[in-house]
Amino acid sequence: KESVQVPKIIKLLEKEDVALVTDAGMPSISDPGYKLIRACIEKGIPVEVIPGPSAVITALVGSGLPTDRFTFVGFLPKKGLNNFLEELKAYKDSTIIAFESPNRVLKSLEAIKEVYGDNTTVCIARELTKLHEEYIRGRVVEVLEELSKRGEIKGEIVILWRMVED
Repeated sequence: KESVQVPKIIKLLEKEDVALVTDAGMPSISDPGYKLIRACIEKGIPVEVIPGPSAVITALVGSGLPTDRFTFVGFLPKKGLNNFLEELKAYKDSTIIAFESPNRVLKSLEAIKEVYGDNTTVCIARELTKLHEEYIRGRVVEVLEELSKRGEIKGEIVILWRMVED
């Protein structure tokens, strides 16, 4: 747990250098790594960031959706999803990017369809930079149909959509 590990790492940093590395995307994006970085900053310990893989940017570029403005919202909420999606309408000129569990992706696409309409353009980016990488692009109803045929959906999922396209 972070409350135990962060102080241990801070103590270690007083003696030597430490690297925060992951095999699953950019550290601190939708994970608790930011707590370590914040603690280092508070203690005056220098933090050096070296860009690494980011599912957010990889999915955005590969989606074919406009990249001029985007809003990353982390994981979609398990409760109150439709209300959350309604609030995102304030970002009408922005491509919205969210992480989602493969077990909830169909439910989230249904909610996007309900809130934004059948013709909303979406992209599912799955298993980015891995052997089974794929992009499923189209209107939300088409992507829902494609994914519904598959039965079990596996892998790390990024959902992207845009209310108003350029």
